[in-house]
Amino acid sequence: MPPRDTLSSPREIFAADCRACPRLAGFLEDVRAKHPDYHAAPVASFGALDSRLLIVGLAPGMHGANATGRPFTGDYAGVLLYQTLHEHGFASAPESVRADDELELIDCRITNAVKCLPPQNKPTTEEIRTCNGFLAAEMAAMQPRVILALGKIAHDAILRAKGLPLSSLRFAHSAEHELDAHTRLIDSYHCSRYNTQTRRLTPAMFDELFARIRTQLG
Repeated sequence: MPPRDTLSSPREIFAADCRACPRLAGFLEDVRAKHPDYHAAPVASFGALDSRLLIVGLAPGMHGANATGRPFTGDYAGVLLYQTLHEHGFASAPESVRADDELELIDCRITNAVKCLPPQNKPTTEEIRTCNGFLAAEMAAMQPRVILALGKIAHDAILRAKGLPLSSLRFAHSAEHELDAHTRLIDSYHCSRYNTQTRRLTPAMFDELFARIRTQLG
């Protein structure tokens, strides 16, 4: 596990035994006691490092990635995501039910701004900063052509990972930004149950973003 004060430096992509955030580590211990069959540990990214598309979410969901050990797998937030990925040729199947279901991502990798389940799905600013070194290392290793930010926390984490001021690029659904000469950042509302059920994010809105990404990547 990297020392707490070096996590902001891009060294490791992932540490399965990370306990750098005391609140999150303690919360996961409680979750493991209540749900001994759950993954209840830092959740690794899903997809190949040489993928041209990187999708960044917020954090593992209690009964989704935290349970299954794979991002956006087994919970409501993954329903629209994987369906849309499949429709645009980025996933081999439209459903992600469990980590061993043989679904494969195609030219796409999914990660989270925070690798551990936070209480009430709300990480603190310090926890986001502490985990940011992993995202920075991942982005540096990948050199993706397109990064899709699912929500403002993901958007801000991406800017931090690039060493950019949070005020430099404003989050807005469907906004597109140039991170550098190689990489475009596209923003989306998070595909959470709340956002999809309230129609803040509709399937058509999400489909438009992925159609744009597919056009950019070819």
